[in-house]
Amino acid sequence: MIERSEKIKLFSQRLKNAKKANRYFYMREIQGPSRAKVIVEGKEYINFASYSYLGISDHPDIMQAAKNAIDKYGSATGGVRLLAGTTTLHTKLEEKIAEFKKVEAAITYSSGYVANLSSISSLTSTKDIIVMDKLDHASIIDGCMLSGAHFRTYKHNNMKHLEKILEKNKDYNIKLIIVDAVFSMDGDIADLPNIRKLADKYGADVMIDEAHALGVLGETGRGIEEHFNIDGSVDIKMGTLSKTIPSVGGYIAGNKDLINYLKHISRGFVFSASLPPSSVAAALAALNVMEKETWRYEKLRENTRLFNQGLIEMGYNTMNSETAVVPILIGDEERTLELARFVNDNGIYVCPILYPAIPKNTNRIRNHVMATHSIKDINKALDIYYKGGKKIGIK
Repeated sequence: MIERSEKIKLFSQRLKNAKKANRYFYMREIQGPSRAKVIVEGKEYINFASYSYLGISDHPDIMQAAKNAIDKYGSATGGVRLLAGTTTLHTKLEEKIAEFKKVEAAITYSSGYVANLSSISSLTSTKDIIVMDKLDHASIIDGCMLSGAHFRTYKHNNMKHLEKILEKNKDYNIKLIIVDAVFSMDGDIADLPNIRKLADKYGADVMIDEAHALGVLGETGRGIEEHFNIDGSVDIKMGTLSKTIPSVGGYIAGNKDLINYLKHISRGFVFSASLPPSSVAAALAALNVMEKETWRYEKLRENTRLFNQGLIEMGYNTMNSETAVVPILIGDEERTLELARFVNDNGIYVCPILYPAIPKNTNRIRNHVMATHSIKDINKALDIYYKGGKKIGIK
């Protein structure tokens, strides 16, 4: 068994080697807003690393709302939500989220990670079972572990395996299926219609993490239910305020009883400082922009189709992506880093995703398409990937 100090030493050496070989791509300083083009350490890049799918991180309405909130409420609330930390803005944001997600109520947390961790651990216990997709986000896994509930994983998007697990564990009183709407490393979509059918058959509830689905799926960006045209099929709706919505935080949306319970029981809400008013105002304004500027959804879909199809035609493996998350599966770590170095050197800002963030031998470059990418941006990026793949012999 490797001691903690040895683990740190080994990792430090790996980090040192990566930087020495000019193959460390992380935590570089971006000088300005997260736009389709960004300045990183003095150089302009086409930005394929951002979660700002609709390209509204510097939208004037959102920025002005944040500034106004600081003028009116100050930089912080000075308390937790249950005590001195709730302003009129917090109430309005939660009401707006509920309206946008077509449910009765919502609760906001300090991050999407905390939203999952706190809600899952509050809603399940040692007497319950959670069933989750093998590729669910780390925050879901951690929430399951913290809850103490029994939990099982089914093969990715495999409904036969899901049913087998539900059948085997049908005697549990509380059964909760938790799944990502859009899988953050793969870009594919959960099979919600069949998940709902199985949930009804075996008396389970469904919780969906829409971190990468809000503003991406559905004609008006409302997420996976709108995408499949099955409103009301999700019992617990989780999302973030830090991806398409350019702020910070996370939320859970559902019926009033569920939300009231979480507001008084979930430790990540009860014992965490309230979101700053400026962040709340930015999120609220972003939802209003998303309702008004619906052209962004079609532009995002158009850009996604162009980029994904272009990569496939070159021979790249984009897995089963059907969203703005477009991975390029390489497998071998060395070749993944070579391609990442080439495209970064030639003007694409993007990061490689390596084990252990993903399973072994599935190393990849993960691209994020934005509505504000121009056709010229997309074509230039495709040209760079073409040249990079040819040089390195990947495609």
